[in-house]
Amino acid sequence: MTITMRDVARASGVSLMTVSNVINGRPGAVGTETRLRVLEAVDRLGYEVNLTARRLRNGRTGAIGLIVPRFDHPYFGELEARLARELAKSGRHLSVEQSGASAEGELAALSHARIATYDAVLLSVVGLHYDDVDKLRTSVPIVLLGEQSMPSRFDHVQLDNEGGAHLATAHLIDKGARNVLIVGGEEDGPESMTATRTRGWERAHADAGLTPRRDGVLPLPELEIACAREEVRKRLAETPEIDGIFAITDQVAIGVLAGIHDARLRVPEDVQVVGFDNLALGEHITPGLTTIDPSHDWMVKKAVELIDQRIAGEDVPPQHLVSPGALVVRGSTKA
Repeated sequence: MTITMRDVARASGVSLMTVSNVINGRPGAVGTETRLRVLEAVDRLGYEVNLTARRLRNGRTGAIGLIVPRFDHPYFGELEARLARELAKSGRHLSVEQSGASAEGELAALSHARIATYDAVLLSVVGLHYDDVDKLRTSVPIVLLGEQSMPSRFDHVQLDNEGGAHLATAHLIDKGARNVLIVGGEEDGPESMTATRTRGWERAHADAGLTPRRDGVLPLPELEIACAREEVRKRLAETPEIDGIFAITDQVAIGVLAGIHDARLRVPEDVQVVGFDNLALGEHITPGLTTIDPSHDWMVKKAVELIDQRIAGEDVPPQHLVSPGALVVRGSTKA
């Protein structure tokens, strides 16, 4: 049996017009409590919006596309959840595609056939480079999310990678660490997340009047828990004087904590650890992970504001926004 808007109206105890206002994302037309009640009925009944019919009526589908490198990474999982919640406030929904962190995957996800049903697309850029992005021509507005410098003709929301890494490393130095390792770092690399965070680690040493260890950058073949665990275990066996570790991401930090445990050392008494991303899991491990919060909610709100400007056809210059990072202190560094 096909579920209709009339069924949703009956189930949520509102008028057909109210259901229409919610489903079509008309701002200010419906109160928050009523909107949530309608959306709950939509989910419970399994009502499916006819996107083709909606586009024919008003030129919009209410669908926003998000293209991420992978589904199974905690960072992107939290980003997806936050975006979905933010869009639901205006009765819209999020559709997520995986690019595989390759240029080919990102271009395929941006093909006209794939994005034709979206009102706008948020693209987390990993595989494509500046020149590739500059050549993009799409039928819908695009807002970029990513670490690299991007063409100024696109809106771009970016993490403060260098500033956050500086804040993390400075905290370790302030807490007495003098042999600080950066795990997952990259020396002399291209413009990337790992390279910019390594610059922040270096700058924090310089600002404190210290020289980083010559062997202080520990690259990882993969920014994964198991890889970080094994590499840190081996490095601590070779260099027992390491007393602080800045992990390039929280996921890497989880592996770092395990590697320290494998080396029969204590956190934070022997080795202090700071991560980057403020993932939810960092609060619930022992000890809790000190980390950099890149202001996820701020990023999501700004990204949605940007796509709304483009959807509405506002004549404003493209914006490049950098999120304000903050240190979140937990048990993996000294009180």
